[in-house]
Formats: sequence, C-alpha cells, structure tokens
Amino acid sequence: MRLVDVIDAYLTRQRSLGMRFDSAGQLLRRFSRAMGDRPIQEVTPEAILDFLNGDGVLTATWTLKHKVLTGLYRFAVSRGYVVNSPLPTALPKLPPQQTPYVYSTDELRRLLEATAILRTGHSRHVPAMYRTLLLLLYGTGMRIGEALRLTVRDVDLAERVITVRCTKFFKTRLVPIGPKLAYELAAHLERRSLLPTPLRKTGPLFASRGMRGWCYPRVITMFQHVRRAAGIECPVGEPRPPRLHDLRHTAAVHRVVAWYRAGQDVQRLLPQLATYLGHLNIRSTQRYLQMTPDLLQVANQRFARYAMGGGHEG
Repeated sequence: MRLVDVIDAYLTRQRSLGMRFDSAGQLLRRFSRAMGDRPIQEVTPEAILDFLNGDGVLTATWTLKHKVLTGLYRFAVSRGYVVNSPLPTALPKLPPQQTPYVYSTDELRRLLEATAILRTGHSRHVPAMYRTLLLLLYGTGMRIGEALRLTVRDVDLAERVITVRCTKFFKTRLVPIGPKLAYELAAHLERRSLLPTPLRKTGPLFASRGMRGWCYPRVITMFQHVRRAAGIECPVGEPRPPRLHDLRHTAAVHRVVAWYRAGQDVQRLLPQLATYLGHLNIRSTQRYLQMTPDLLQVANQRFARYAMGGGHEG
C-alpha cells in the first residue's frame, strides 16, 4: 500500500475519533512528500532518520516528528501494511528546552512601536493589525493558534468577551477583555472592513487580503522582524531569542505580580487564571510563573509581611 494512502487512512481514523489532527496532518503530508510516491514498505530507516534530523540543529521538533510517526507506524503495523516500525529506537539527546521569557513593560512598548517596520513588503493595514494581534496575545494570554483561528463573530464588543473555539483540548471558553483592548479591537474591525472582500461574521479576524487568514509561519516570521527592530536580543545563556509565544508567559506572570502588589490571595486566584488561559489544571499554569525579578521581589515582600505577623499569606 502506498505511503500516502496509509496516511490518508490514518488521518481519517484519528479524526473519526474526534481528534482535529491539523498540525499532525500537515507534518505527515510533509513526510509523505519527503519520502516520495512509494509503497510504505519501501520507506527506509535511513530516509526516516534524515526526515527526523532535518537540516539544522536538533530541537524539540525531532521529538514531535518521532511521536507523530510512531502513531502512524503503530497504525500501519496493526493493519498489516508493514511488519514492523522502521523508526529509530534510540532517541538523541536534545538541547534543554528554551526558558520562557517574560518581557518587561518597556520591551512590550518597543515591540508595539516596532510593528511599523511591517509597512515594507506588506499590505498597508498589516502594521496596525499586527500591533492589535500583539495586544490581544498579551491582553488575553491566548495561544497563537487560538488567536489566528478567531473569526469576526467571536468578538463581542458589546459584552466585551471573546469566544475561543477549537482550543488545544477541544473545548470552547469565554475570555473577558478590558475596555482598552475592546477599543483596540473595535479599531481593528474598522480596518478589517476596508479589505477588498466584504467583512463577514465567519471571516478570519486577522487577514490582510480578503477572506484568507494569517497563517502561523507568516506570523512568526513577522515577529522575528519586529523583535529585531525592537532591539530585543538573545538573553545571556539562552540559545535562542525570545518568542512570540512568550507573550503568553508574560501575560500570566504580569497578572500574578499585579495580584501580589494588590494584596490579593494569589493561591485562591490561580485556578481562575488557569481557566482564563485554557489550561486543564493549575499545574500547567504554575509552570508559566517563572521567577522573574519582579515576581520574586513581590513574593519576598509578601512573605516578609507574613513572617512579621502582618496577615495571612496568599
């Protein structure tokens, strides 16, 4: 049986079980193209290893590819398309995961200002729209994919709430927003209505031309240009510079810092933050709360007051 047909059958089965399998499906399509139009039995371990290794240094993507292909070959073996899996059993030692980065308020301001560089080579609406995307990611702590899947109908400015559909865990959640972000989104929708194609409720919230929404790779590439223009370099001891995804970490940490400074019961509020971010449990949220200098300082101040009998420690 041809590899592409096995992949089709595997994707059909996974989606019939309720799994979206969007990114995994794209990865398997890339695997199929890399292997060529051949029977799955002719795919060699050497060719698979080349696909896993890629062209650059090893990253966590290696593990992701291996995990997706493991599922494919487990399916293929169970159906008798291959006798055994040709995937490598020895996993390479990968570099440590990148430490989440928490942007300072000054760095956030510089990122917003640096979106002006996107005037070159893009639609005239792109700089302002990308600025709105950054504000949305920071203001709500959304995942990038969640923000890019938003449609116009998902933004309720009257109630100041955003409906996030197709989340990481196949759930829908409501995300309340403040007046400043609501004002920015209202201006964004006004700009969005100026695109050539009429604005429809089902149209993507972020799009430059017509009804085609921004894709993840393009948004990441634009951020790399914006980050460099903002003068935000690779932190000391880190192999890579801060990412767009780090706005999610930043949103979580800044919220906890604000709670500490306001004297709030942080432990009681963390489950609410977990729900807001779309986490399954509080442990996922706690991993986002890296000990930045600001967070460490306010936590120490809170503990000092508690140790001196100044009140209950939250």
